[in-house]
Parts: sequence; C-alpha cells; structure tokens
Amino acid sequence: MLRCLPCCFKAEEVRKSFKKNKIDQKQRSALASFVERISFKSSNSGKQIITDEILKLGGNGNIASKTFTFRELATATKNFKPECLVGEGGFGRVYKGFIDNINQVVAVKQLDRNGLQGNREFLVEVLMLSLLHHQNLVNLIGYCADGEQRILVYEYMALGSLEDHLLDVPPNRQPLDWGTRMKIAQGAARGLEYLHDKASPPVIYRDFKASNILLDEDYNPKLSDFGLAKLGPTGDKSHVSTRVMGTYGYCAPEYAMTGQLTTMSDVYSFGVVFLEIITGRRAIDTSKPTDEQNLVTWAQPLFKDKNKFTLMADPRLEGNFPVKGLYQALAVAAMCLQEEAATRPLITDVVTALEYLSVPKNDNDEETPKSQCTDRSSLEDVRSNCDGTTEKHSNVEANEL
Repeated sequence: MLRCLPCCFKAEEVRKSFKKNKIDQKQRSALASFVERISFKSSNSGKQIITDEILKLGGNGNIASKTFTFRELATATKNFKPECLVGEGGFGRVYKGFIDNINQVVAVKQLDRNGLQGNREFLVEVLMLSLLHHQNLVNLIGYCADGEQRILVYEYMALGSLEDHLLDVPPNRQPLDWGTRMKIAQGAARGLEYLHDKASPPVIYRDFKASNILLDEDYNPKLSDFGLAKLGPTGDKSHVSTRVMGTYGYCAPEYAMTGQLTTMSDVYSFGVVFLEIITGRRAIDTSKPTDEQNLVTWAQPLFKDKNKFTLMADPRLEGNFPVKGLYQALAVAAMCLQEEAATRPLITDVVTALEYLSVPKNDNDEETPKSQCTDRSSLEDVRSNCDGTTEKHSNVEANEL
C-alpha cells in the first residue's frame, strides 16, 4: 500500500518526523536544564538516565512546578517555627505555611540533608509529581534547591495522614467509621490504578503505607512521597530489577527476596494497608505478643476460620460495620496478600470491588444501588481474576461472600 501513496505524502511524513525529532530534542533539553537547576549531585550519565526515563512518561518537557527561594519559604513558615511543624520522619520535617504571592496555604517539606531522602529521590519526586496529575495524587506546587537546601512545597492536606487517624488515634478523637475507611481505601486504590494503568509506562509507587496517604478536610485520600517511585517494565519485560527499598512490613515477599519489582508489588502493599484499615493494627507492632507482631502473619490463619472474621475488625468500631461488608473486605485483602504475585488481582479489579464496598449499606440490603452493578459481580470479578476459583486463591470462606 505504501507504494501507492503519492510522493508528496511521503515528503510530508518525513517533514513531520523531522519536526517531531526536533520537539523531542527540545523536551530532552528542557528536562536536562531542569535537572541542572536543581543542582543534582551525580554524574552526567546519571542525570541523562533520569531525564531519558522521565521522558517516557509522555511529559512535554515543561515542568509546571514553581521555584521558590529559601527566603520565601522561611517567611511562609515563620522561619520554620516549631508551632508550624505538622509532621516529622526520617526524611525531614513538614511545616504548615502560607505563601503570599500565590495566596495559598501549603505544606513545606524540608528534607534532612543527612536523612533518608537523598538528591536522587528529591529529583525523582519533583519530576514525577510535575508530570503525573490525578485527584488521588498530592499536588506538588513547587520546590527549593538553594545551595544545600532541598525543600518540597505541596498543597496542604488538612487532616494529615491516614496513620494519624487510624494507628495513632488519641483517646479524645473519634475513630474512623467503616464507611470512611472504605472511602479512603477506594481513593488510595484509584491513585495506584492511575499509576499502573493510565501512566505509560506504568509507575510503580514502591512505598505504599498509611503515613504516605494524606487526607483533605473531607477524608479524600491522596498519595504522597514519590521519591522511591520507579518506571515499570515495558515491552516483553516482566519486571524491573532494582535495589530493595520501602518500609519493612509492606514489601511484597518476591520483591524483598529478589529485588524484582512489578505493579503486583504495589498490590501486595495495598493489601497490607487495607488490612490495617480493617483491623486498626499496624503492619509491624513490636508492642504486641510475638505471634501478633507481624500483621500479615497474624491474619493468615484467621482468614481460614470464618468464625473469627468479626474478631479481626478494629475493636474501636464497636461492632458498627456491616458483617457482609467485613467479610468481603477481608476477601479483597486476602487476595492482595497472596504469596504468589501472579495470583493477586489487578489494582483495577480491586478498585471495582471497593466501589461496591464503599456504597453505604447494611446487612439487610438485598440490592446494590443502580449506580453500581446490579449484582455482586464487582467483587466476583476480583475473586475470579486470580487464575481460577476463590477456593484455590483466597483463604476467605467463599460461602460467606
């Protein structure tokens, strides 16, 4: 067929191809220039590798994030006063601030120069959040790289992290109700779905945990901290080989043992967090008896005994949850936590199941609202996604779902 096309059409294609190559070169130069502005302390080859990888995401080379001076952010946080401190970790400290020239309340993350997040992670986070945008990903407003300073400026999330409301609940605070827990789980899963299925190539988050899920004033969740994110495998590659990073208790077993990373590694981490949401227990809690310190190890035998399902629910719920909803939520968690990565559901199927679970209902409800499926197919899709029957791939009793 190509032989039949006019010569002028071929010439036009050549011109378009040449123009596209020039645009790609401009994009590459723009990103390379951006990397230089951040003063990334690495070899030139390291800079080039990161620039090349980020271009694969389809970004147009334009970094929308603003550049702030250290003076501007010191002013915004009242010179980083302790009263403005809202969070602290191995990466550094987070302050609440207000930036006059954009008229916005912000969260300012000042990285510890001797902390866990280095120059590479800082650069990856700025680039990732500049090119990836979704309602369940935190919005990066800008950054500061003055001298040795490494500071990230995010939208301010009024309610802090999921960990604050689920695992570090003070006595005077009401625990999250069941419906809110399912809403948060669904939104967080949607964030992962965007990274796995909408980004091209897929992005593996690699650090999915309760402290990295931030909540706005309406308990809508957003994923934060993208310093460990990696581009997923493309073409005929089944995985990405990388140094094992992440948080103990959340890492998928195959990734922890081999360093082979896939989107299913994130699905496993989601299963751990979802189990935390259901039980109110930490992934790792050394204050508990030895056989209860690892959440997944504690839960696995309970998944097999339907008489103990209700005992797995967070006692702070005081029984205020739909029993069928609890059983179905446990089924989703159990499937995400399968030892074999190939038997875990895709995050898209998990989202579908959670859409069903997040619809308010009680144990007497016989129908799902018309806006959802007319039967339980949303959950069944997840249950049947694991290469066969529920009995083979999920330890939760099928007749209870």
